[in-house]
Amino acid sequence: MPGRLLELRVENFRSLRDVRIPLGPLTVLVGPNGVGKSNVLKVFDFLADIIRTDLQPALDARGGFDEVAFWGGQKPPTFMRVRLTATWTTNSTLTAPDEYSLTIRRRSLPANRDSNRAAYTLSREESFVFRRTQGRGRRITISGEEARVVDKRAGKEESPGSSIGIRRLSSGLSTLPRLGPADGGNEVTRLADRLSSFRVFDVDVSAARLPARLRGAEMATLAPHAENLAAFLIHLSGLEEIWENLVEDARRCLPQLENIEFEEAGGSVDQLLVVLRERGLRRLTPLADASYGTVRLLGLLALLYDPHPPALTCIEEIDHGLHPQALELVVQRLREASERTQFIVATHSPALVNRLRPDEFVVCDRDDESASIIPALTTGEVEGIVEASGDQPLGELGRAVNARGRGGSRSSGPRDRVIVFAGEDQNDCAIMPDLVRAHRPDLSERRQAGAHQRSRAAAQEVRS
Repeated sequence: MPGRLLELRVENFRSLRDVRIPLGPLTVLVGPNGVGKSNVLKVFDFLADIIRTDLQPALDARGGFDEVAFWGGQKPPTFMRVRLTATWTTNSTLTAPDEYSLTIRRRSLPANRDSNRAAYTLSREESFVFRRTQGRGRRITISGEEARVVDKRAGKEESPGSSIGIRRLSSGLSTLPRLGPADGGNEVTRLADRLSSFRVFDVDVSAARLPARLRGAEMATLAPHAENLAAFLIHLSGLEEIWENLVEDARRCLPQLENIEFEEAGGSVDQLLVVLRERGLRRLTPLADASYGTVRLLGLLALLYDPHPPALTCIEEIDHGLHPQALELVVQRLREASERTQFIVATHSPALVNRLRPDEFVVCDRDDESASIIPALTTGEVEGIVEASGDQPLGELGRAVNARGRGGSRSSGPRDRVIVFAGEDQNDCAIMPDLVRAHRPDLSERRQAGAHQRSRAAAQEVRS
């Protein structure tokens, strides 16, 4: 895959109080509801919105800083930060990646520090770091109403560069692509283009059932909720090899399916329906009459066979509505498609996780202060637990949570830390506390150290 995100670090965005997430070609976030999986996806949606509309409108669309920032603790945080490392620009490498950082600071107005009104002012700081030819680097920093461009060489002091005016709360992601090539405009544009193409995919089954209007329809790009599924399938049907493979995959998951075809809707030559030819039936089945799971499956296959996907694709609850036997094929196609687009997938299905490798699997949890812990286990710890458990399937390590009683109480001692696996339709859990304690005996101490570190960082931000 040509270039990808390597790491995401987020501070004080929704439940993501302080997380650092390594990202591979395929990253599956797994954990129970409410641990922050969807908030990871919303970070990229926020960045894409900044590019489309700018920083202030993106915040306003989400209710303002206090609605977006971490809700835990007694007071709102004084800052929110997103950091990315990637290999998206021409000269970036795994050892010298591109770096982007956005910090939004919140400062209460002096006259309102003791009042109940949410009166505050915002400022932002941004930094772009890119590698250029022959060891040269380029750093663009934005603070206040100034963007400063600085060149640097390895082992040498940074040389002073040009300065550019910028509006106080305008983001470099939306503004700096207008820079000339000599000032780094090409690199900023490439970063902005990658982020703006980001797609969160979740099939809206009702919309996906609708026929395709042939006039003025977007046929070459699958919409985020598959609302143009019929039009996109018509587009793929013109790509012979891709279409044959997609139909064959659909047959593997739907045993009665013989073919996917198209016919005019109500005699209108301007609308086409997706219809299914099924074994044993006298008539074709319109997609409008197909099962919920069938429509979702076709939407996912269309996504996975997209010949021109965006740089990053996120999928919410990919297993929803799918038979467990279909998941083997879905995982295989995800791996193949990850050569064309990077995937971040959210799930809480042990059946899906059973089919993953440890390096594709990120356990998500939430602590007693409602802050997400991502990853809750490192890849090495997952590998160690699997080995110690006799190579049990990864799905049996699918939810890293504190031991909970049936009444919903939560313990917090180090001996209560467990790995639990349970699907939506399972009533019982398998608990392996001894294995996890053997590999993470210091988890409570790590949590406490993390809390102290966050407190010190918050205090430092206030002083600065």
